[in-house]
Amino acid sequence: MTETMKAIQLHEFGGPEVLRYQNAPRPTPARGEVLVRVHAASLNPPDLYLREGYRALPPEWQPDPVFPLILGTDVSGVVAAVGEDVSGFKVGDEVFAMVRFPEDVMKGSGAYAEYVRVSASEVAIKPSGIEHIQAAGAPMSLLTAWQFLVELGHDAPNPFQSFPHAPIPLDRKIVVINGAGGGVGHLAVQVAKWKGARVIAVASGKHEALLRELGADQFIDYTTTSVEAAVQDVDLVIDAVGGPNMERFLRVLKRGGALYLVNPLGFSGHEEAARREITVSSTQVRSNGAHLAEAGRLLDDGTIRVVIDSVYPLAEASAAHQRASHGRIQGKIVLSVV
Repeated sequence: MTETMKAIQLHEFGGPEVLRYQNAPRPTPARGEVLVRVHAASLNPPDLYLREGYRALPPEWQPDPVFPLILGTDVSGVVAAVGEDVSGFKVGDEVFAMVRFPEDVMKGSGAYAEYVRVSASEVAIKPSGIEHIQAAGAPMSLLTAWQFLVELGHDAPNPFQSFPHAPIPLDRKIVVINGAGGGVGHLAVQVAKWKGARVIAVASGKHEALLRELGADQFIDYTTTSVEAAVQDVDLVIDAVGGPNMERFLRVLKRGGALYLVNPLGFSGHEEAARREITVSSTQVRSNGAHLAEAGRLLDDGTIRVVIDSVYPLAEASAAHQRASHGRIQGKIVLSVV
C-alpha cells in the first residue's frame, strides 16, 4: 500500500482557489536522490505562472501536464531517506534546495508537500545560523542573484540568447537594481554589496528603510522619480521586474555598460544597445547545490539575510497565492509545513 502525505495539488489551471490541500502519494528517492521531510517551502513567480497555465505564453509553449500536480521548487527540511549512490548526505541532515528547476518548470517540482525527492546535486546543508523559514525563502531568489552576479556555474544552452551569460566584476562599480524590494532584488542588493559595488536600489517608498539597512547606498522611489531622471553613467542595471519599457534602462548606462534582465521577454532595445556598446544579457536560473552551499556561508554569518514578507500554513497555500497576486511584496512569502 502506497504511503501518503499532505500536499497542495493542482487539478486544473486557474486562480488561487484551484489549489487543494489533499492526500497525495509520498515519493521515494531514486538513485542519486534524497527524500526531504519538508519544514518550509517558499513561493516564486513560476509557481503562479504554472498555476495559471502559463497563459501569457503562446499556445504552443503552454504546458500540457498530467494532473494532479504539485507546485513549488524551494524547500528547507530534513533528509528522511537516501537513495542509492548518494554520498555527502545522511538521514537527519538539515538541508535546503531548489528542486528540479528548470527541468520541471512546466509540471511542478513537488515542493508544496510534506515530502519531496531531490537530486543530491541540488541539495546543500542548511546554514545553521538561520531557521527553516528563512532557508526556504532563499534558493531560487538567491541562486538567481548568484548566477547573474557571481558565477553562472553551468554550460547549458541559454534559452534567452545565443551566447552564455557572463557576470562582470562588481568591485567599485555602480549598480542599479530595479525591483530591489522583491525576492530576487533584496538579495541582489546584498550580493552586489558583498562584491564591492556601490548599489542604487529602486523600489516603492515602503522599502527604503529596509534596503538602506541591507546596504543600499542610494534609494530611488520609482513612484515619485524615474530612474533615468535620477541617475546616469552607471556600470550595470539589474532589472528584476520585467514588463513594458525595459528599454528605458539603456539611458541610465554608460557606453560599454551592461543591462541584466531577469525576465527579458518583451525587451526590444537590442539595436539601441548595440549602438551604445551595451551588453544586454539574461540567463535561466538552474538548480545547483554547490552554489547554495557557497552562498549558504554568507547566510550563516549574516553577510546576507532573507527577508520574509509573510508565512502561511501549507493548508493555506491559496491565501499565500492571493497575497502574492496583490503585489508590493517585501522579500519572500513562505509556507510553513512543520
